[in-house]
Amino acid sequence: MRSIFSFLTIVLFFAAACTSSESPTPTLDLETGLDSTNIAYSITGLDGPEAVRYDPDQDIYFISNFTGGGNEQDSTGFITKTDSRGGIQELRFMTGTEEAPLHAPRGMFIVDETLWVADVLGVHGFNKNTGEQTDFIDFSEFEIGFLNDISADENGRLYVTDTGTSTVYKIEDGAAELFLADLPSAPNGITLNPETGNFILAPWGGDQTYNAFNDAGELSEFATLDGGYIDGIEFIGATLFSASQQDSSIRIFNEDTERILIKTTGRPADIGINTKLNHIAVPYIALDRVDIWNLSE
Repeated sequence: MRSIFSFLTIVLFFAAACTSSESPTPTLDLETGLDSTNIAYSITGLDGPEAVRYDPDQDIYFISNFTGGGNEQDSTGFITKTDSRGGIQELRFMTGTEEAPLHAPRGMFIVDETLWVADVLGVHGFNKNTGEQTDFIDFSEFEIGFLNDISADENGRLYVTDTGTSTVYKIEDGAAELFLADLPSAPNGITLNPETGNFILAPWGGDQTYNAFNDAGELSEFATLDGGYIDGIEFIGATLFSASQQDSSIRIFNEDTERILIKTTGRPADIGINTKLNHIAVPYIALDRVDIWNLSE
């Protein structure tokens, strides 16, 4: 009886372990070009979606709605919350406050429980679980051009691109400061290179040279790539994904290849990556839609 009991205990233990363990991340398929059959879901009913950010803790997407766009202070912007299959859970999940409303929200980044959002007049912080605005960092002391995208280092310091003035700001301990000025090309997207710890800047305009910088503010050249008018950029492993508005494409770059992976149906803006399923969410401002593409084999 004791041996049978021990055998059953082992079987049940392994069964429980297999049931409770997370499914492995699917394998990336970067060898073939993707077409519309690789679109897993589409999200419609939006208003100028500019950026997407995936939250692995809640398994949801946040989508910033540009609404009227530009730099107008019209208080019409909002953040939408959807599930990982693209189902809208709350269209206007985050809107800001009466004193600091969202106008035309753009790039987003999550640090701990806070979703940070670049907007017309500064950077908003929201509780990612409740949607409540917890912070607003006012940039009115600076000569703002077009605050665009945002990222953070491992210490939670935020870096914000200004495409209109070719600068990068740093936010530390709730205070903003000018960090990089007179960049050789106007930066749009920004992301952290997981291999080097440096930040990569997406060039907006005809210049296709991607620059990088470290926490000391030292600038270097990352790569010169095809495409143009680059918006969102993100890494999966050592592969850089770039949204090229010049030819409506998602491009990939690593040590082995540089090419178009997806020809999109519209001009792609600030892309988001579902790190659990290897999905890439591509927003189209002019189409009021986000397509979620499956990158797995």
